[in-house]
Formats: sequence, C-alpha cells, structure tokens
Amino acid sequence: MQAKAPETVKLWDPLLRGFHWLLAAAVISAWALAKFGPAQMTLHFYAGYVVIGLLAFRLIWGVLGPRPARFASFIRGPGAVARYASRLFRREPSHFPGHNPMGALSVVAMLVLLAAQVATGLVADPEDFINTGPLASEVSSATSRLALQWHHRIAGWLEILIILHIAVIVFYLVWKRENLITPMITGWKKIVRREP
Repeated sequence: MQAKAPETVKLWDPLLRGFHWLLAAAVISAWALAKFGPAQMTLHFYAGYVVIGLLAFRLIWGVLGPRPARFASFIRGPGAVARYASRLFRREPSHFPGHNPMGALSVVAMLVLLAAQVATGLVADPEDFINTGPLASEVSSATSRLALQWHHRIAGWLEILIILHIAVIVFYLVWKRENLITPMITGWKKIVRREP
C-alpha cells in the first residue's frame, strides 16, 4: 500500500537512456536488414557489432553506473516478483523507483537473449560464402550450422519479448495511467520511495 505521495526525481541517467534508444535502433535495424535487406548482410553485421558494444557498455554500467542503473538495485527475488504481480492489475500507477521486479526480469531476459543472439551470429555460417559470421572459421562446421539454427530461433524469441515489452508499456499507459516512455526520454519519473 502506498502511504507516501509520489515525487518526481531524476532517475535514468543520460548514458542509460542513450543505451536504451540506441539498442532499440540497432536491434530494429538488424532485424529489418535480415528480413528485408540485401542478400549481402554486411549492414546486418554492423548493426550486430553495435549491439555487442552496447551490451558491453550495459554490463559495465550495470556494475559501475549510478544506483538505478546497477543490476543489484533492481534484480529481486521470487517473493518480490510475486508481491508485485499480485498488484499488477490494480488500476493505479505503481510509481516504482526504477525497474519494478517484473520489469527487471524482462531486462535480464532481453540482455541474455541479445548476448546469445550476437554470439551465435558471430560464428554462424549459412554456407553461402557471403554471410559467414566473422568467427565461423574458429569453430567446426557443425557448430556454425547449429549456431545459425539458434540465431534464427533466438530471433523469434526476441520478437516475442519486444512485442511483450511494447504491450506492457501500452498497458501501463492505458490501464495503470503511468507513462513509462517519457522517463526514458527525459530521465525524470514519478516514484514512491519504498522501505527496503
């Protein structure tokens, strides 16, 4: 139960916000280039390299960045997730200070899937002699074929997770009357400070 009134605070730092929007652009670009781009996937590879760099940044920022960006500040246990889930459908803003426990699971899932996606892309070999991953020669041909299969499979999982991410943002905006987009643009968010 929220005993305190919400306050507007500077929550998301500029680097984290930049990471979020650059990652969205790079992932959408990589996906669009894979689906609709030219047969030669050079630009798809470049988008993948941007994703690798952004993931490396996020890993560092998740340990050394400001408190709201740190993994330790938003990854919670099953009890916190269950408690938050029990209140999810209340028609009121949560004003959670940072990622809520369920949102944290989404962040971790997205980062893990993207890491797996770029790892499989680096060693994938579609046997077309053009679109071979830059590290495919470092693994066996069986491994590079398996990586290609997983690269396609993980892409489908990422599509589902991204659609779910957008649907949840719309749910919060319409049902809970809480705008999660503006804070990721401006950094400012209404929160209610909760006891640890």
